Amino acid sequence: MNQIPESELLQAYLTVITATQPQVVPGRDLITFVSKKSGLPQLWSWSESTGECRQVVEMPDRVVTAKHSPCGAKTLIGMDHKGNEKQQLYVLDHDTLQVEELVVSPQHFHYPGGWSPCGKLVVYSTNRRGPGLFDLYVADIETKQERAVYEYNGKCVPLIWLPDGSGLLFVTEETNVSQHLHVLDLATGTARRIGVEGDGLYASVQLTKDGSGYLLTNSAENMMALYRFSPERAGAELLLQAEGWDIEEAKLSPDGSKLAYTVNEGGMSALYIYELASGKSMRAADQPRAVIQTLGWMDADRLVFTLKSPVLPGDIWSYSTGGQTFQRLTYFGVSEHIEPLLCEAEVCSFASFDGVEVPYFYYRPDASRQTNRQAGEKAPTVVYVHGGPESQIRFEFHPVLQYLVGQGFNVIAPNVRGSSGYGKAYLSLDNARKRMDSVADLAALVQDLARFEEIDTGNIGIMGRSYGGFMVLAALTHYPDLWAAGVDIVGITHFRTFLQNTGEWRRKLRESEYGTLADDSDFFEEIAPLNHSHKIKVPLLIFHGRNDTRVPVSEAEQLYAEMKQRGQAAELFIFEDEGHYTEKMENHIELNTQIIRFFRRELEK
Repeated sequence: MNQIPESELLQAYLTVITATQPQVVPGRDLITFVSKKSGLPQLWSWSESTGECRQVVEMPDRVVTAKHSPCGAKTLIGMDHKGNEKQQLYVLDHDTLQVEELVVSPQHFHYPGGWSPCGKLVVYSTNRRGPGLFDLYVADIETKQERAVYEYNGKCVPLIWLPDGSGLLFVTEETNVSQHLHVLDLATGTARRIGVEGDGLYASVQLTKDGSGYLLTNSAENMMALYRFSPERAGAELLLQAEGWDIEEAKLSPDGSKLAYTVNEGGMSALYIYELASGKSMRAADQPRAVIQTLGWMDADRLVFTLKSPVLPGDIWSYSTGGQTFQRLTYFGVSEHIEPLLCEAEVCSFASFDGVEVPYFYYRPDASRQTNRQAGEKAPTVVYVHGGPESQIRFEFHPVLQYLVGQGFNVIAPNVRGSSGYGKAYLSLDNARKRMDSVADLAALVQDLARFEEIDTGNIGIMGRSYGGFMVLAALTHYPDLWAAGVDIVGITHFRTFLQNTGEWRRKLRESEYGTLADDSDFFEEIAPLNHSHKIKVPLLIFHGRNDTRVPVSEAEQLYAEMKQRGQAAELFIFEDEGHYTEKMENHIELNTQIIRFFRRELEK
């Protein structure tokens, strides 16, 4: 293998391709998936008979959603514009490979649900009636006619149709961590709440041909658990729990005899097969330490999914329940130059200031990558804080973190209080006026890192995106002496201005987490990084997307203006053709190239 020049190494990390969101196309020898191989997220397919991967169709912007019709002849594609997350809906014909517009109203959001059992209708929710008012619509794919079937004064998202096509299941989003499950009768236009009493999330909601169903929820428990339910009545029967962990995803086999499910064990996935007749579960044998997502069944024996880890960037894999064997189907995430350099992450934890146990991943560089350091010299460290905050840094491939490790940096990725994956109790520990407790976790993390002799706690950079960007700014303003440099990507600088300027429906969802404008504005003023930006002692790099509908670009602009007026060291980069996420490959490369240059300049002095 020829060694890649150092000048090209970062781009090689950033252009490692992944394959995600696999779906079996009914009645065809195809599994579709989404990949950035052509520069933008696009729809690709893998053929079992030939093993060939090809791009199915070229859409002008990123593919967000793909849903196949029951017979597999057509696919509903959701595509947004320049990262604005306002999906417009198109129909792909697999025989002609032609794409037709179905629902296009560029100023509005559309959240697609499933196809009707007859394969002639699709359901979606849209906010055409008002910015925060999402109604359910049904569109006919032949006539292109659409009609509103249910009005809701908030955000609702359609899930699936009833097997006889007479109704729909949908969720209303009460907060970011609480949904209510409903069934809609299309004949009468009336909806009834079903499912489990309490506040929680729903996932993997599916129905059998006889109308009974299975779902995951944490409405009545601290962790996500598996239930059997009926759309005919409220309530559900608890079938299965994973002690101390969330059941993350579940999928019923085509013959209805078993359920495959994954358990999120501290950021890694464990795959199980649950036999419905016996009520027994079996853990998949010899599974890699990895994250498994988007479960589907190729047939009654074989599962298909995305599998990814720090050393496996992300490809489509299968698992045979009979043979109990894993098989890799695609090799998009292979790079002969990068693969030998990838580093596993160690799972660590510490007791925070109040005794709460906080987990983190530690990417420790190999000694061979420390050739540019003198004997006894400690390597710089970068702390990466995930967004959400109801999210989790997972045991998967992160190209920039891996590059930093390859350059000899120590990399730390914590799941501070408020992260998902550890139960509702842990998730709620940073709510509203407990916000700064999660920032205090970062200060306690630095104290814990002192136990590693290879870490210089006086030379730590910090970076994060979205809510993680707020955490960076809060750490720099409230614990200014702990950090040597900071990178804020699409971060919140003041919760008052964020809530005032974000999407109307998002305000309601986010206030349960952050506090309300009516009751907590004084607290927002007290903690706002914008109000404390004069305390920042180290250089700060700020990125944002002009089309961000989640965290408005004004958040970045107001902070940068304040800092530059005082002569503080701050740089601002705005991507005019991106939103909350950096999806275009050239922008992805530019953003991360700037981050690496910044950390090398500031931490390797």
